[in-house]
Amino acid sequence: MIRVLIVDDSALMRALLTRKLEAEPDITVIAVAANAAEARTLIKSHDPDVVTLDIEMPGMDGLAFLEKIMTLRPTPVIIVSGSTHEGAAATARALQLGAVGCYAKASANRSLADDDGGELADLVREAASVRLAARPQSSRPATAPAITRPAVRSQAAPFALPPEVIVIGASTGGVEALNSLLAGFPEDCPPTLIVQHINACFAPAIVQSLDRAARPRVRLAESDHPLQAGEVLLAPGDDKHLMVAPAGSRGYRAVMRAGDKVSGHRPSVDQLFASAAQTLGDKALGILLTGMGEDGARGLAAMARSGAHTIAQDEASCVVFGMPRAAIALGGAREVLALDAMAARIFAPTKVTS
Repeated sequence: MIRVLIVDDSALMRALLTRKLEAEPDITVIAVAANAAEARTLIKSHDPDVVTLDIEMPGMDGLAFLEKIMTLRPTPVIIVSGSTHEGAAATARALQLGAVGCYAKASANRSLADDDGGELADLVREAASVRLAARPQSSRPATAPAITRPAVRSQAAPFALPPEVIVIGASTGGVEALNSLLAGFPEDCPPTLIVQHINACFAPAIVQSLDRAARPRVRLAESDHPLQAGEVLLAPGDDKHLMVAPAGSRGYRAVMRAGDKVSGHRPSVDQLFASAAQTLGDKALGILLTGMGEDGARGLAAMARSGAHTIAQDEASCVVFGMPRAAIALGGAREVLALDAMAARIFAPTKVTS
C-alpha cells in the first residue's frame, strides 16, 4: 500500500482528496493535516510515502514548508493547487524546489469533485517510486538560480558541427531539471523544443519561471512558429503533439498536431523525437531527462539511428530513471551524462578539465 499524508487547510478539500485516493486498492490515506505545524508532526510520526500539499495555507505557506521537507526530511510531494495565475505561479516555483508532481484542484472542464480519470492516483503512484536525497541548507532559491556552466569530463569526440535544433523530453522531476539545464544555455543557443509532461493549466507559469532563469527566451510553442536561434519552445501540454517540420526550402518550424496518445502521452516525447529524426537527421541533438515510464525511449533510438547525437541523463542525477533507462536499453543514448555536465558538453565540447 502507498501511504499518503494530505495537507490542506480546507476540510472539504481534505475530504475530497481522501475519497479519491481511498477508492484505489493500492493507496491509503494515513493522516490529514490542516497546516504545516500539524503536517510536520505527522510526517515525523507516520513517515508517509507521499505527501499532497496545498500551496496556500495559514501560518507557514506551502512553498516554505516544501523547502523544509526537501532539506530536512526529503519526501515525494505532489502540489495540489488552484489553476489561477497565482496558484499556477506558486506551483511552478514548487516544481523547481523539488516537488515531483502537480494536481489542479479544478480546470476549465471539471471541478475537484468530478471524476479525474485516475489522474491524482496515478500521480501518487508515480511519486511513490521516487527516492530523494537531502538538500543542503544553502540551496539556492528557484526564483533566482545562479547561472553557471560546469566543467565536464567526456570521452566522446567533440561535435563536428553544432546541432541545428535541440529537442528535449522530461517527466517526473523534469521542471527542476530543465531549470538547471537551461541555466547553462547561451543566449544564442540553437532553437530548442521541449515536451515536459505537465498539466496544461500550469504550463504558462512554468514557461515564465524558466524564462527568468535562462539566457535564451523561453515561450509556449505555437503551431507553424518558425524556429529561431536563442528561443526555447515548451509544449503547452494540451491535446496536441509538438513536432518539428521543414519550413519551405530553408529552416524549420514547430507544429502542433492533433492525434492519439503516443506512449501514453499527448504531447509525447516520442512523437517530438521521431519528427526530429525524420526532419533533421544528424543535424539534431536529442536529450532525454528524468521521468517515469518509457516515453522518449523509442524516439531517442530513432534519432540515434538517423545520425543525431543523443544524450540521456544518468541515474545518479535523475529523480526517476525510467525514461533514460529505457532509452539506454534500446541503444538510443550515445552519451549518458549527469545533469550538471550537459550544458558544458553541448556548448563547450572541446573544453575538458582535469
